[in-house]
Amino acid sequence: MTLTITDTTMTSDQTVHTAQPAHGGQPGWEVSWLPGQIVDRNSAITAMTLAEIAGKNDLHEGHRLWPHIQGWAAELGLTGPDAVARVSQPPSPINRQQEPGSRQPDREAAD
Repeated sequence: MTLTITDTTMTSDQTVHTAQPAHGGQPGWEVSWLPGQIVDRNSAITAMTLAEIAGKNDLHEGHRLWPHIQGWAAELGLTGPDAVARVSQPPSPINRQQEPGSRQPDREAAD
């Protein structure tokens, strides 16, 4: 598993989902499986980690990784089943006209 993080993108060799800085100078990141939300850099890394794990495993309650899935999902304001369902969908093109989500992005992500 390789999660590659640069100033302009987050990608993985285990999932087609990606993250990129928010458009228009807004601080934060947009993640392809969280359309309509702008999250801080740490949350984008969490989202990509979750997508990476879910892309490689058949996740369900009782799976040995389930406690981690629930924890990562909770960091994103989701339940484990909701996060796995969203990750299993094809990536949404990142819409450059999206409104910021309810999560407060950090300033570091904009640098």
